[in-house]
Amino acid sequence: MLGSANQTLVVVVGLPFEARLAGGISERVICGGNGQNLAASLTCAIMNECRGLISLGVAGGLLPNLSAGTCVVGSEILWGTERLMTDPNWSQRLLQAIPDSIYGKIVGVAAPIVYAEAKHRLYVTTRAVAVDMESHIAASAAAANGLPFVAIRVIADPAEHPLPQVALAAMRPNGTINIAQLVLSLMKDPRDFWSLAQTAQDAFVARAKLRRVCTAFGSCQDGC
Repeated sequence: MLGSANQTLVVVVGLPFEARLAGGISERVICGGNGQNLAASLTCAIMNECRGLISLGVAGGLLPNLSAGTCVVGSEILWGTERLMTDPNWSQRLLQAIPDSIYGKIVGVAAPIVYAEAKHRLYVTTRAVAVDMESHIAASAAAANGLPFVAIRVIADPAEHPLPQVALAAMRPNGTINIAQLVLSLMKDPRDFWSLAQTAQDAFVARAKLRRVCTAFGSCQDGC
């Protein structure tokens, strides 16, 4: 059991749809958005009866042939030269509770890795299976405050699938998509249509899996 019954788990996410799903896990969800105020928000949340931190959401794939919708339970979080460990017992319970999940390293970055070549270089240098923009911040906060920490990330863009230029052009700073801008970009350059369709399919699969992950999380909640 992590802490006392009156303490709350803090869930760290990056996108609004992840925050909505995370609401089924904990009342205290911190949405990082573009990451600028995430560390400060976490500091405030930790001061108020926190018994553990969870990094939850979608991630980019680095391990070759890792399909969209694969759930990664982090074994450790890499950030520069730092290696931030996750709680091994908590992580193992999650692996048992979440069907078809895998255990592996996650690397933190300050900006999205959008090209397949860049993902491959990052994989070669780190051997991490996934990349995201929030887990390293949450892991650092947990380590600094002596709190248990786990990371649960679902692959939304596999290593071999670059994000199309039309999607990048329409992406807001908080990670959401400006649909009007997206349609306008496609009208100007329809060659990206099929890659955009692949990206949309990957995202749909990842969201569906993340929803199931949040449901499965409840089965190990009492032991966390």
